[in-house]
Amino acid sequence: MIVIEPVAVVVGGHREPADDYQGGVRSVIRLDPRFPLDAVQGLEEFSHLTVTWHFHLGSPDDVELHARSPRGNPSWPATGTFAHRNHRRPNRLAVSYPRLLKVEGLDLHVTDLDAVDGTPVIDIAPYFREMGPRGEVTQPAWPGEMLTDYWKDAASRPR
Repeated sequence: MIVIEPVAVVVGGHREPADDYQGGVRSVIRLDPRFPLDAVQGLEEFSHLTVTWHFHLGSPDDVELHARSPRGNPSWPATGTFAHRNHRRPNRLAVSYPRLLKVEGLDLHVTDLDAVDGTPVIDIAPYFREMGPRGEVTQPAWPGEMLTDYWKDAASRPR
């Protein structure tokens, strides 16, 4: 068993989970006060973060280990659990790459973090370009179709 304690919590930003319109929303990643201020020293020099967070609003009962069509759309192929990026994964973890706007004490002000207010943050690291994918990135067509509206500005979400 692995015991992991969150290092931070998301404050503000998205109020509830949504499949699309994640862009343009500002939030704060508030580090736990057990960390000294110099734990974030030098972070302000980076444009983006790698944030690992927990789908805390999901339930272990939501986990689906079988192949299924993304978002329940039968026009997209049934794919296995590890070909999805949603809360129905065994550990309900996600990784996001928000833009870091500023560091203020233990508060990391970000935009384009697709976690909701109150989300436990498991880990934070700067995004290093050199640690991104090497070589050509390939994928089937359905993720591009599914995510067409994902990063559209949240303010333009149809009501």
